[in-house]
Amino acid sequence: MILLLLYTCLGSANAGTSQSIKEVQPDSLPVPKNIKGMMFYVQRDPNTNTVVYELNKTPQGTLDEKDPIHPFWIRYPEGGVHKELNYIQRKFAYGLHTKKLGKDNYELKFVCYDKLALYLRKNADGEYHVYAMINRKEAILDRVFVRVEGGTFWVPNVLYVELKGRDAATGKAVTGRFKP
Repeated sequence: MILLLLYTCLGSANAGTSQSIKEVQPDSLPVPKNIKGMMFYVQRDPNTNTVVYELNKTPQGTLDEKDPIHPFWIRYPEGGVHKELNYIQRKFAYGLHTKKLGKDNYELKFVCYDKLALYLRKNADGEYHVYAMINRKEAILDRVFVRVEGGTFWVPNVLYVELKGRDAATGKAVTGRFKP
């Protein structure tokens, strides 16, 4: 379900533009820059539209405990404009279910795929990060990439989902793939 929605929503976000990338290499896609509080981002082929997940802070500068992560688009084919997710994208694809586990500790799951648990936590330095298990190691999540090959608009053929991050203990880059 997550993959259908990721394919549908990222694909439909590119509707009306002339950009299309076939067999893109994940590391060749644009990396969001200068986004204060960015936790991670989601991309997929065949286009460069990107969903960024950033910390959601109150006007007083503290973490919004009811809604700690704010997702939004970067629409690179439109000059890198930032846009809010629409209702369907928030409620059925890119939104997150959030469960507070304790002080500065939250479980996050995509609304459309509850098998991938992510954790928002504050580290010893007082900085928040989103953690995921990558290759059986706890890692700070940087990127999620969905590889699609063929299929249809409504039923894409998802080859894999790739998680990329940094080992929480060593800081070394880690990448892992799974087929949902």
